[in-house]
Amino acid sequence: MSEITPTRSAVIALVEERRAMHDSYVFLDEKCLLLAEAMMKELRRYEGLAGSLRAALGEAAAALHSALARHGLEGLQCYPAVEPRAVAPSVTQRRLMGVLLQAAELDTAGRPPYEPVNPSPEAEACREQYARVAALGAQLAAVAGNLERLYHEYRRSVRRVRALQDVLLPEIDRTVNEIETRLEELEQDEALWLRYHRRS
Repeated sequence: MSEITPTRSAVIALVEERRAMHDSYVFLDEKCLLLAEAMMKELRRYEGLAGSLRAALGEAAAALHSALARHGLEGLQCYPAVEPRAVAPSVTQRRLMGVLLQAAELDTAGRPPYEPVNPSPEAEACREQYARVAALGAQLAAVAGNLERLYHEYRRSVRRVRALQDVLLPEIDRTVNEIETRLEELEQDEALWLRYHRRS
């Protein structure tokens, strides 16, 4: 039995509370649908980028093989690289239902600080292919982070929806029913009391 004193104002307050909880339930349910849709979009993006990255890795390996054939391992190791600070990631952020979503682009247009002693098209092709791999890797990392954050928020929202649906809303319904039943009993007791006192 509920510990709330059975009054009409308590019933009205509980009905209003139930309405607010039901509105929250509807909002969270819609939020779950939006998050699921966003996860599916990000998953398709992830799969596309992963496929592109696999293809780029294959092309980069072929370019590396050609560069090694031309320069040898020592010659390729001495080939000048782009300064790490010249390869800066650009991250843009947006929010969806409170979840931070990011997109990353890697600027790989930087040039080495000095010219190679023995330049070759094979070595330049190798550099370009691995720069493409790095750029795709940055994009893929951002999408993977988005998927993790979306999934975490989705699971949290689903738990809240279930708590409202399975625990809180039924509990309020039971409490309202108990109070209304108790009020009816009190009204019947009062009516019987009045009837008894009119006779005496």
